[in-house]
Amino acid sequence: MTTLRPSTRFAALAALAVLVGCLGPKGAREQADTVTDRIVEQAQQEALGRTEPLSVRQPEETLRRRLLLDQALPTSFPASVGSRAMSPIDEFPDTTYFQADDAQVLPPWHGRTSEDRLRVSLAEAVQVAARNSRAFQLQKEQVYLAALDLDLERDAFRGTWTSVLRNEAVADLTSEPAEGTLDDSAELRIVKKFQNGMEIAAGIGINLVRLLTGDGAASLGRFADASVTIPLLRGAGSFVVAEPLRQSERNVIYSIYTFERFKQTFAVDVSRAYLSALEQLDAARNTEESYRRLIASTRRARRLADAGRLPEIQVDQALQDELRARDRWIATLQQHARRVDEFRLLLGLPPDAAVEPDPDDLGRMVSDAEGMRRPPKQPGEEDEAVAPADAPVEVPPPDRTNRGPLELDEPAAIRLALDRRLDLRVGVARIDDAQRKVAVAADDLLPDLTLLGQSSVGARLSPSQAGSPNSTYDPEHGLYTGVLQIDPAFERTAERNEYRTRLIDLEKAVRDAQELEDQVKSQVRETLRTLLSARESVRTQERSLELARRRVESTDLFLQAGRAEVRDVLEAQESLVSAQNALTAAVVRYRLAELEMQRDLGALEVTADGLWKEFDPSEVGK
Repeated sequence: MTTLRPSTRFAALAALAVLVGCLGPKGAREQADTVTDRIVEQAQQEALGRTEPLSVRQPEETLRRRLLLDQALPTSFPASVGSRAMSPIDEFPDTTYFQADDAQVLPPWHGRTSEDRLRVSLAEAVQVAARNSRAFQLQKEQVYLAALDLDLERDAFRGTWTSVLRNEAVADLTSEPAEGTLDDSAELRIVKKFQNGMEIAAGIGINLVRLLTGDGAASLGRFADASVTIPLLRGAGSFVVAEPLRQSERNVIYSIYTFERFKQTFAVDVSRAYLSALEQLDAARNTEESYRRLIASTRRARRLADAGRLPEIQVDQALQDELRARDRWIATLQQHARRVDEFRLLLGLPPDAAVEPDPDDLGRMVSDAEGMRRPPKQPGEEDEAVAPADAPVEVPPPDRTNRGPLELDEPAAIRLALDRRLDLRVGVARIDDAQRKVAVAADDLLPDLTLLGQSSVGARLSPSQAGSPNSTYDPEHGLYTGVLQIDPAFERTAERNEYRTRLIDLEKAVRDAQELEDQVKSQVRETLRTLLSARESVRTQERSLELARRRVESTDLFLQAGRAEVRDVLEAQESLVSAQNALTAAVVRYRLAELEMQRDLGALEVTADGLWKEFDPSEVGK
């Protein structure tokens, strides 16, 4: 006896399914994709006023796969480079699922993976994450699953057809003589549910019964039946019956809003990891530069001590600072490597891949920050005279001179955020959902009053009626039944408790929306404070850096002239490193605050492909 392999058996079953008009695994997947694409597109148009492709099918060519292959990185299983590299089990129903797409438009960075080290810009980093990040893929799948749930709810109100072809053979060996009968039947039924609660079921069929022994008599049975159920009180009306469908439609809208919000926050998270790695790289460079200066200072101190112009103890101080500088330099290098690993993992890339942020981006940010500096003094303008020591001290508050475009007035920023935040829209919409659930729970407290109707025409013949006359469809001799059924609802304890629970859920939904509104306001206010603080810090640290450089130069000259000690030089150099790092941190902090403000306003536009467009406040109202 030959046994079919599982894969062959699935192929045979799929072929049989096609012959009888059923969907195979591939057809089911493609049909589900078509339906969900249409649902998502309609929901995007309703929720956002625009549409964009949203595919949950992972592309065959990803940057992760390219890096693993081009850079020969170690892996522990085939699917590490992608699901299509796995070996499907014998029972896997659709091997075409692992086939490559016919056409793929590859992003530009794929052509640079063969380089020793791939550098990506900030804009490219978000696109890489959109294509490779597992968190990003999960959020897209949540939208897809919400659309699938909606399609299932809609299916409950479609006409559902079922058909059965049946062949029954019976051999009765208990009788004398033995009897054999054959019953062939075909039946077609439809069930239709309406949004007002009415449900109709109808069926039609025939069966042929034959005796396989004796005279071989045969008879044909014809039968049809129909029934209708109409709730008149409890469970009646589209508001109650269609509530699951209505909630599924809203859940798709919520999933669109949630995904849009996720894209905004995710873009900021990627930017934070990107800029954090660059900031740490700059700190490592500054520490290395300081280390080199301290080596030079130690050498200079050694020469001065050999010439009898410097005590030996000061040479030891310089050497100790040199050793501490080396330790700080190594620590900053390791911290930078750690930040780059975190950046790669956030993008969904292997941590050992040679991918890093473009260091030139930091220089461009520092240049852009020049617009935040105080206006330079004009020619001929002299510094203010230093006030006497006993004069009243006036501390100038932070001003808004040369403020950035996103440093909006607080009331305007809050109004803008309350209008655009999609998560707040969801929170407010949940209140309506909770109210509808209260109304549906109240409906369950009503008595049951149901009108039932049934009809049956013709008859299905049994094998014992093989010799009887054929049955016919004769409405005048059918069976008709009408029933009015009443349940006075003496016991509704569960329904009572459910109703009270839904009222509590309503109050909770109101509190949740209130809390979210307050959080939106708080986030906007805090980010405005961060922008102001970071802008003032850029100005302060720039001046501090200028003074630190001047101090290093002057103390070095004084040391050579014998008017300063080594400790003065060492402190000046340490202050210079601190000022350099502080300025970079302030610039990065301001840039991140700008992105966070756009996120908090709900104004950062990010597509499903990771392309983003920053918010321009000047375009509001145009």
